[in-house]
This record gives sequence, structure tokens and C-alpha cells, in this order.
Amino acid sequence: MAEAIARYDAADVIEATSAGLSPLGSVAEQTRQTLLQNGYSANGLTSDALTREAADAADIIINMTGRPREEAFWDQEKVEDWMVEDPYGAAPETYQRVFEGIQRRINQLALGLREKREHKTTIK
Repeated sequence: MAEAIARYDAADVIEATSAGLSPLGSVAEQTRQTLLQNGYSANGLTSDALTREAADAADIIINMTGRPREEAFWDQEKVEDWMVEDPYGAAPETYQRVFEGIQRRINQLALGLREKREHKTTIK
């Protein structure tokens, strides 16, 4: 969900890709339905494993695993922990609640990145 939301709401400051520590290999149908019901496209979403190369290339890694960053990531400096419930297998209402929480967090992150970009531009 996060990748789809970021691609739509924050493409100007976030180049979103998604990868998991234990990917399912497919995107859950209820995830697709929740995105579509909220006006987001699920096209192009995949369930991929996080690689060291992808982690090294990232500026920010959002940890939504529920595991401490020290247990899951090589470079903890660029990891931001978000406590997000895994809705897999839950009722549609749970998916919606999780969607709304992720959407809020992405919009907050994007706002901060936009402010940082504006600040850098005006200081030159």
C-alpha cells in the first residue's frame, strides 16, 4: 500500500519502491481492493525481497515490519520505524484503517521532505 500511496501523493519528493523481509510473492487481493476503493492504482505493485543493493541505494528506508531496525537492516542510520499493523488476512475494515494510517504517515513524510527541499533552495 505504501508504495502505491507514495507514487500518487508524493511523487515529487519520493521515488517509492517496496520490498519486504519475508515477501509473499504476490500482492494480497484485499490490498488491491483497498487501494482501488480509495482511488489508487495497484498496477505495477509486486511483492519482492529487500536486497542489500536496494537498501544501500535508498536514502530512507521505512521499516513497517514490527521488528527492531537493528535485527532487520544493515544500515540503521537511514531507517525510520513506523508501527503499522499487518492487515494480511484481516477484514476489509482493518485494511482500510491501515491504509489511512499509512497515507497519513506518507503525507507527513512528504511534507517534511518538501520543506527541507524549499529550505535548501532558499539558502543557497
